[in-house]
Amino acid sequence: MTDLFKLQAVDVRYGRVQALSGCTLRIQAGERLALVGSNGSGKSTLLRTLNGLVRPASGSLQHDTRARQAMLFQRPYMLRASVLRNVALGLWLAGVPWREAKAQALAALERVGLGHLATRNAKALSGGQQQRVALARAWALKPQVLLLDEPTASLDPAAKREVERLMAEFADAGMTLIFSSHNLGQVKRLAQRVIYLEQGWLMADLPTAAFFDGLVPAAAEAFLKGELA
Repeated sequence: MTDLFKLQAVDVRYGRVQALSGCTLRIQAGERLALVGSNGSGKSTLLRTLNGLVRPASGSLQHDTRARQAMLFQRPYMLRASVLRNVALGLWLAGVPWREAKAQALAALERVGLGHLATRNAKALSGGQQQRVALARAWALKPQVLLLDEPTASLDPAAKREVERLMAEFADAGMTLIFSSHNLGQVKRLAQRVIYLEQGWLMADLPTAAFFDGLVPAAAEAFLKGELA
């Protein structure tokens, strides 16, 4: 299998705050990888580092530059424009002619079940609908890697199920899925591999079944029980 990312002893700092410490990690094409840990453990920083939004202070990061990436944030940004324009703009910025970009955007919206809302102002949509628009915007760009930061954290149960369904379908189609989540049920349903982070340190890297079967450090056991380490 192909290594998409290879991190070796990566440190990331925000001023005096050490957000990642000595992170060593390899991620291969086609994996479904979940990042778990308490708030401030480094999950978002690791995602942003993989996406190139944050540069390591030390260590090395290698990535396959041929693999297109897209990243979804917990609260996706919507332009004060129609749903269709919100999706088409990314394609247009990528060099697709506007007429073709609108056609591809509409197809992407149909893919996530929102074609009927194409002319609606994106700012007026519910949180779950906005997250699906963001998924359509990402899918339209045909990425090989999809990074998601707590993609269902603020959604109601029905919206969570819909977003999870789309994530699973994208992964089944061959997309590499790397996501952070506090929802351990979601991790069990979607991930093949789990990374546990604590205060910027990578404490466990296990297949999902092994992670939930107790083959983890004591700190991770406390996290799984809902206790603070």
